[in-house]
Amino acid sequence: MPIIVRLNRVMVEQKITLTELAERVGITLANLSILKTGKARAVRFSTLEAICRELKCQPGDILEYVPEPVEQPRDLTDSKDS
Repeated sequence: MPIIVRLNRVMVEQKITLTELAERVGITLANLSILKTGKARAVRFSTLEAICRELKCQPGDILEYVPEPVEQPRDLTDSKDS
């Protein structure tokens, strides 16, 4: 998946636990854990806003876009079978 969640890095920098952040943001520990591990399929803007507010960071500090490598088409003229 080209979106990488960097929440754990920010939490370590801020010295905040998952439990503490979940309580401050008002979401379950399980849901925050799913987000932190990158297994979430979506995140509400209100949740992202609350996380950024509590961690005093920007959404880009938590989420990073890493494009997947584009597979290059094979050049058939370089075939050794010719």
